[in-house]
Amino acid sequence: MKHRMTLRPAPVRAAHRIRPLILSLAALGAAAHADGPHSQADRVIVTGNPLRSESFELAPAISVLSGRELGLKREATLGETVAGLPGVSSSYFGPNASRPIIRGLDGDRVRLLEDGIGATDASSLSYDHATTVEPLLVDRVEVMRGPAALMYGGNAIGGVVNSIDHRIPTESPQGISGRAEVRLGGAAEEAGGAAMVDVGNESFALHVDAFSRDTNNLKIPGAAVSDRLRAQIDAGEAEVSDALLEANGSLPNSAATTNGGAVGASWLGEQGYLGISWGHYHTLYGTVAEPEVTIDMKSDRFDIAGELRQPVQGISNLKGKLRSTDYEHTELDAGMPATVFRNKGWEARVDATHDTLGGLTGAFGVQASNNDFSALGDEAFVPSTNTTSIAAFLFEEAVLGPVRLSAGGRFENNEVSSEGGDRWGNADSRSFKLLSGALGAVWTLAPGWALAANFAHSDRAPTFYELFADGPHAATGAYEVGNRDFDNEDSNALDLFLRYKSTGVSASVGGFYTRFGNYIGLLPSGQLRGEDGAYNPDPAVDEVLPEYVYTQVPAEFTGLEAEANLLLSEGEAGRFDLALRADMVRAKRTDTGDWLPRIAPGRLGATLDWERGIWGAQLQWQYIAEQTRTAPNELPTDGYNLIHAALTARIKTEGVTWDAWLKGNNLTNAEARNHASFLKDVAPMAGRGVLAGLRASF
Repeated sequence: MKHRMTLRPAPVRAAHRIRPLILSLAALGAAAHADGPHSQADRVIVTGNPLRSESFELAPAISVLSGRELGLKREATLGETVAGLPGVSSSYFGPNASRPIIRGLDGDRVRLLEDGIGATDASSLSYDHATTVEPLLVDRVEVMRGPAALMYGGNAIGGVVNSIDHRIPTESPQGISGRAEVRLGGAAEEAGGAAMVDVGNESFALHVDAFSRDTNNLKIPGAAVSDRLRAQIDAGEAEVSDALLEANGSLPNSAATTNGGAVGASWLGEQGYLGISWGHYHTLYGTVAEPEVTIDMKSDRFDIAGELRQPVQGISNLKGKLRSTDYEHTELDAGMPATVFRNKGWEARVDATHDTLGGLTGAFGVQASNNDFSALGDEAFVPSTNTTSIAAFLFEEAVLGPVRLSAGGRFENNEVSSEGGDRWGNADSRSFKLLSGALGAVWTLAPGWALAANFAHSDRAPTFYELFADGPHAATGAYEVGNRDFDNEDSNALDLFLRYKSTGVSASVGGFYTRFGNYIGLLPSGQLRGEDGAYNPDPAVDEVLPEYVYTQVPAEFTGLEAEANLLLSEGEAGRFDLALRADMVRAKRTDTGDWLPRIAPGRLGATLDWERGIWGAQLQWQYIAEQTRTAPNELPTDGYNLIHAALTARIKTEGVTWDAWLKGNNLTNAEARNHASFLKDVAPMAGRGVLAGLRASF
């Protein structure tokens, strides 16, 4: 690439602690479900639990976004949409590419699902690769924090994010229903909209949806390059493109055009349904890190899903899903194709829920997947690979007086094969046997009070890029090298939470500890490489890149999470609700004591919500602490405050409900830099923006 960004930050000092702030909020009883001020703590959850247990009764920590709250939180990416939930941040590679980070874990340690089955793209390979989940079409997002490997595999060690779009109808709409939405404004000058329609009768249902969104370069509150990085550039210790160095007030190459849609149909009966759907996603967006590079991404997915109720004696429910995905994106340098990434694959799973047996209720199932990945061109830092997985799992629950116990296990066999070639050497294949298990308990201490504990052991197979990478990677500004001799990445995790719910109040406060015996990290080796792989290249004839090597090290993650929903008052003046939130995570190598890179700092937040008649309003404050617990060669970030506000109105006419909103983000135009982002020192978060929207539901 012509304009590669290279950052070589220097080590920095240790940090002060924000633990007293976190504990102060926890003392208020902080913690509640993130589904808005009017949600109930006993909301039914499907992610990570096949028995549809109430969330208050589940051992893992759960958050849900739906309805009005999801409508106000929708952003252009899935990562930014869920980033405000407890324990959840985002990778933020500019406004167009962002994956969720849960409790400091990202990439292939967070499992992204669409309607309960894996999303196939290339977003975990590189931070500049967007996901194919479109928030405008999502009806509900469920987030399970902590290990969820029992149901979804070792790459759910950090958690699961399940986006539900109901493209395959599971019940009859009894006529016609749907919604249409338009959005205008914001810091990216967005012009977007989406529409979906469901029509059917008792035996057949049809779903159609479509969306489109255009954005301009993102408005930012000042210079793109941070003062710390600018000082290093002046000292000759780092370099960025002239476009980023001179950028002020807007973020270069951050515009995007995105569109897509789907059609689905189901045949319905008293004992279940059988449905199919086809969906298309297309986006063309700037990558920010490289001023002349854009990504042209396309994905087509085909789904089959079905359910049988009481298919045979002893089985209460049988579900099956199959998804085939054809994903491709082309990286364009000054409009010319440079690298083409392809990921074609399928995933299938079958779950069966059995009747109560000896006091146990539970489920069992099998899951299989196959993916062919290839990268051809200038930025191909990994070879063509195939990854195959097959797994079986079992999950059981029992109630013993005031205690609800849960236990489960999963066995998985993964095989990762490389075709080799060029710098990657000979073809090679690795096989991994993974065994994961969990024990959970929810103890009802008194009416409305519960203590939830969850212990899990998880095995994760190294990914194809952790095994076989060998080449320059523009998104990280490094020459990345894998290790094909890696063992399983294993971890042990413990969660402990105290929960409370009563009329008008729900709360949770607790902590987690996760220890990795051999965490796979991308760490600097101290060597310099050229784009052709040569060590210690001549900078006069070749671009010099720092070498980063995937390395297994012992590591531990600890953290606190607290949230609360409080009904302050309800009367003639309307209803007032207050939501409070706090979280923090610390992550370090246990062999050296070094902090791990890109770990989000501690956060505090409060949201005041008011509703009266057709009107509603929301005022939100977030404090993100400074992060000075940094890895070697990582720059710290300053703390900042964000203030958001929204005004809403709901009007019901004959057959149609109209929802209008005016949302103002970052009203003080504060400079905010996401420490979990590779681009934190060249791509601040959005500046002040006002977004207007209108939705019609019928």
